[in-house]
Amino acid sequence: MATHLSEKENYLRTLRGETPEYVPTYRMGEWTCWPEAVRPPFGSGEFKDFFGVEHVTEVTAGNGSIPKPGVFLLDDIRRWRDVIKRPAFLDDLDWEKMAKKELDNRDPELLKLWGGNISLGYFQALVSFMGFANGLIACVEEPDEVKELMHFLLEINLEIGRKYIQYFKPDGFAGADDIAHERAPFVSLDVFLDIFEPVWRAEVAPFKELGLPAQHHNCGKFELFVPYIVDMGFDSWDPAQSSNDLLGIKERFKGRLTICTGVESNGFCSYPETTEEEIRAEVRRVMDLYAPGGGYCFMGGILGRPGDEEIAKRNGWIRDEYEKNKFKYYS
Repeated sequence: MATHLSEKENYLRTLRGETPEYVPTYRMGEWTCWPEAVRPPFGSGEFKDFFGVEHVTEVTAGNGSIPKPGVFLLDDIRRWRDVIKRPAFLDDLDWEKMAKKELDNRDPELLKLWGGNISLGYFQALVSFMGFANGLIACVEEPDEVKELMHFLLEINLEIGRKYIQYFKPDGFAGADDIAHERAPFVSLDVFLDIFEPVWRAEVAPFKELGLPAQHHNCGKFELFVPYIVDMGFDSWDPAQSSNDLLGIKERFKGRLTICTGVESNGFCSYPETTEEEIRAEVRRVMDLYAPGGGYCFMGGILGRPGDEEIAKRNGWIRDEYEKNKFKYYS
């Protein structure tokens, strides 16, 4: 009976710029490994995060959490030092104990990627503190204050990341900072390079210095910033959505960047009238388009409420069609 590379090893092969045995998949939630004490409480009803931001669960965000609309911590970026404080519990963490507990109960076949940071990104943190309008205005009117806040968050995240490297011995890094809409980035290239690029680069650096792979999550039309994440050392990008020139990006960064894309959660396959055969045909179309030549990972599915049988059925068709076709591209 033929044996095949595990999902973990097959995916890592792709990140090294090598040809995989079969089309890889990226298990976003399962492969990130957050110690319980610093794991943001995703999708658990109403709660306050580590900085005091109120959150609610939102179905259109895959049942993840979003800041409570209209409720902000900060109305003037110049006051951030009075409002945004270092979480006190960080000084009392027993990292050795946390690592033993987490790793003793973790499947060794799962990748162990440090899940980024407790601020869930830097742009995302800014707008969760202030709201989109005020956060974007602050980037233009008070960029130095925004940069100081971003570097305050960076120092916290670097401290945690270094502890994670010491005690968890990770397989790599998984950063995230949704900074784009489906049609355009939320900020200009100048603002990105001035405020956000330096903290992204600094956060991934300790992992790249160890030669570890790095995954970057950013939704939307993100292609303007792709050359910069490649230069930082990110090896893979998810979810690479079809509003970007994915074939062009794949060719330009061949051997340096894996694009993770598949069936998009808000697209054709989520429409109630779409049939099973149409969904299966869409999976084949996407794989035929992007899989040849490597540098590709199938990732996708339809988001919905837990327990939604219709969504579960459709995702079952998607996964089954991927499984039927994943070996046909590489010899």
